[in-house]
Amino acid sequence: QVQLVESGGGSVQAGGSLRLSCAASGSTSSTYCMGWFRQAPGKEREGVAGTFTGGSIIWYADSVKARFTISQDNAKNTLYLQMNSLKPEDNGMYYCAAAAAVWCQAELGTASKYDYWGQGTQVIVSS
Repeated sequence: QVQLVESGGGSVQAGGSLRLSCAASGSTSSTYCMGWFRQAPGKEREGVAGTFTGGSIIWYADSVKARFTISQDNAKNTLYLQMNSLKPEDNGMYYCAAAAAVWCQAELGTASKYDYWGQGTQVIVSS
């Protein structure tokens, strides 16, 4: 089992930045992929960014490319999402997720490929 706890969400104005963190504990060595997802009210959960085995493969949703950066600190078992140039359309609950199957690398943005989820952290971007 892997436990994930997100933090760092908040309320910012458009153009601002936030850095989300996801602290992982438990059987973290059994995971191959980690990712960030978000869900806005009334919408489906969507992939934002994902990484395979600490960065050998990184994926971003087109909507966040060049604005968001996913990274890991393996020593701290922590996943990060640096979000710059935030837009109102980035509003939502942001979730950290981890996948235990090696084939997750082919679909880093697909929620069904992930096995463990955090409770989420809210991001509010005002215009």
